[in-house]
Amino acid sequence: MPSSFNMENMPFNLLDEGEANFLRQSLDIGYYQKGEVLLAAGDEPEGVFIIFKGRVSESEAVEGASDEQQHVFVHYTNEDYFGAWSAIRGTAIHNFIAEEETICHILPTKTLLELMSSNSLFADYFQQNLSAKSEIVAQHGGDQDMAEFMLAKVSGGVIRDPLLILEGTSIGEATRLMRENKADCMLVKRGNRYGIVTGTDLLDAIVINGRPTEDDIADIASYRLITIDPEEYLFNALIIMTQQHIERVVVMRGDNLEGIIELTDVLSYFSSHSHVIGLRIERAQTVEDLKQAAAGLDDLIKALVSQGVKARFAMDLLAAMNGRIMAKLFDIMIPADMQPHVCLVVMGSEGRGEQVMKTDQDNAVIHRDGLVWPEMQETLNHFSRTLIEFGFPPCPGNIMVSNPDWVKPLGEWTQMLGNWAESCDGDSLMNLAIAVDAKPVAGNPAIFKASRNWFMRYLRNNDVFFSHFARACIEFDTPLTFFGNLKEKGQLDIKKGGIFPIVHGIRTLAIEHKIKATNTFKRIEALVELGQMKEKHGRDMSEALGLFIQLRLRQQIKRMDQDDNGVDQTPNIIELACLDKMERDLLRDALHIVKGFKKHLTLRYHLGS
Repeated sequence: MPSSFNMENMPFNLLDEGEANFLRQSLDIGYYQKGEVLLAAGDEPEGVFIIFKGRVSESEAVEGASDEQQHVFVHYTNEDYFGAWSAIRGTAIHNFIAEEETICHILPTKTLLELMSSNSLFADYFQQNLSAKSEIVAQHGGDQDMAEFMLAKVSGGVIRDPLLILEGTSIGEATRLMRENKADCMLVKRGNRYGIVTGTDLLDAIVINGRPTEDDIADIASYRLITIDPEEYLFNALIIMTQQHIERVVVMRGDNLEGIIELTDVLSYFSSHSHVIGLRIERAQTVEDLKQAAAGLDDLIKALVSQGVKARFAMDLLAAMNGRIMAKLFDIMIPADMQPHVCLVVMGSEGRGEQVMKTDQDNAVIHRDGLVWPEMQETLNHFSRTLIEFGFPPCPGNIMVSNPDWVKPLGEWTQMLGNWAESCDGDSLMNLAIAVDAKPVAGNPAIFKASRNWFMRYLRNNDVFFSHFARACIEFDTPLTFFGNLKEKGQLDIKKGGIFPIVHGIRTLAIEHKIKATNTFKRIEALVELGQMKEKHGRDMSEALGLFIQLRLRQQIKRMDQDDNGVDQTPNIIELACLDKMERDLLRDALHIVKGFKKHLTLRYHLGS
């Protein structure tokens, strides 16, 4: 057995010393000429092939097709492996052909199965989905220093003093106190128990349930609190928030209330212990104060990424921070008597909460029909200019509130959405894709909700629209063929090849099923809950999207640091040569998921040419 086999690569580094020796003793060597078939569709595989030297293509088995007609969708090169799934299931479903003289180590199927039986992690790597692989890599293949992140305590982090209301306070008085303190929730003490009331709870109680404002606030509080001890690790608080899909946790030392911690502050804490951006935004009283707080956002994201925080957490943080900044600026600049009659919405990636580094402004204002406010456009122009000063670049397509086309009364706004849906031309569908990801951030959200509900009713059973709308998902090829050129420093547009098909495909499904969430990850969760997507498929889609965003973000930050002006000129480009083998493996798996999803959409919406 040659000593050239590299045991440092995943998943072989998961084996213990005895298992590794067993593998080495079992390996065989195969020599293949250019054009020779290593494994043909329908064959029973010898085992797993690990390339020592050369290049192998994987192609779909198309009956009667010539070599030129067969679609090659994956290439493998040095230290890549293939055939594991075929070996496990007993039959190959694709053709594997040497594209140049190739030497492979061959791990026999019998040995593979024995190792999988004795080592659960090794088995999981081959058997499980992308999510499982990513988790294994995170546990055993990562080299990022997470010590500070893991060891910080709740007591040493950011604990906010809550707005505390006593039993017997009326709903009306509690609402007034909440507004005065600019709080989005309050704690209510009833006897020795604490409950929580959010702004949404108040709206539901008064508007939907018709409760009199004289009723006791304690009657609408929720007493099933999610709590954490101040001596717990801050990282555990983050886990709790993620698992429970909540944005705040109550800190309790035994029966004693210590305060509240919020998701944004947990994350921002790790960028600077003495300089918490979330609190600076909250306390800003002037435009200049707010500008100074906003200036630290990019550095905050870079710090979190350098500490190994997942891109999804970073996106959640940035979305929340940007939303707070815009809401605060809106509150400062828009007259108080006008705010109940207008709604500021953010759209595109900002509306989905999927921005990582600051991108172009995509915003609009929907206002009450018949509103008389002569200074509105001038004020909104000033608002846009100020956001630019804050580091939010102007939209190249001029989709922003400084453009009157994106400032509409409710009736005109809904008519515009309907016209776009009816015409189904390219520009209309692009505008619609941006607009349907809208999320209210300031002003009166009821105005936006009225437009959203109208549009969902408008699209009911409109199969023609959904077929046109979904077609953009298959516009770009899934770039699997790039993998053969990794050693040649190829490039991949990850937005076209991976991110956009998932985002737009999920967007289409979400609109069809009247899902109100705009975030792609939350839309996937909702589709799974509705039974419109299998749980495994949803998990794989989320992991694939998360991987694409993570890889893009790391390279964006690198290019920004190298640029004299701190700008990434190619934000969607992945330099394949900068990825290690494990990252390439995960990327290839993720792109397979995208390819399968596009096939599903093609069938569902009849997108075949």
